[in-house]
Amino acid sequence: MTKKKSSYQASLDDLYKYLSGFVPLSKAEFNDLLPYIEIREFEKKAKVIREGEVERYLNIIARGLVRKYLPIGDKEATIQIATEGHIVHSELSFHYRTPSGSIVETIEPTVFFSITYDSLQQLYDRFPKIERLGRLIISDLFIKKDFRYFDQLRKSTRERFLEYIRSHPHVLQRVPQKYIASYLNIKPETFSRLKHLVKLK
Repeated sequence: MTKKKSSYQASLDDLYKYLSGFVPLSKAEFNDLLPYIEIREFEKKAKVIREGEVERYLNIIARGLVRKYLPIGDKEATIQIATEGHIVHSELSFHYRTPSGSIVETIEPTVFFSITYDSLQQLYDRFPKIERLGRLIISDLFIKKDFRYFDQLRKSTRERFLEYIRSHPHVLQRVPQKYIASYLNIKPETFSRLKHLVKLK
């Protein structure tokens, strides 16, 4: 990992800040984690995990853009659009060691900081602080999911669209419109109309 590590030092610094936001970590403690982390690179449109495979990795995006979706008949329901600094993996498959029902696919060439399920268990056994870190990160992910579900129920289509575009200002330039519409549960024609209003502003 040493050669690649130097290539992605800025992203590793961001990872250190991200993890330290949950549990204070010294540089020495962070460095103890690095042998367990793999740097994985994928081209655009690569399927990182396919339906029916067991998820081996928890991934944090160092560079790039990824979507997670569920195949439903002849359609695809986008359930996550993840950019730099976000965690993306097939959660149920990873934690329960069962075949994945979702697909993780890159939208842009992407670099992951990844850790396998087995390596994560070793870290938990070796470093009690890391076990606490893992619990806090998982809790944070579940809370964010709940907020998203509540927004879907409580907010209008227009409110959901505007809030997402405001909090993700570059998404319209990076993510195909159909993926964003699917993620926000907005009909394509409605999305086009709302997108037009944003352009007018």
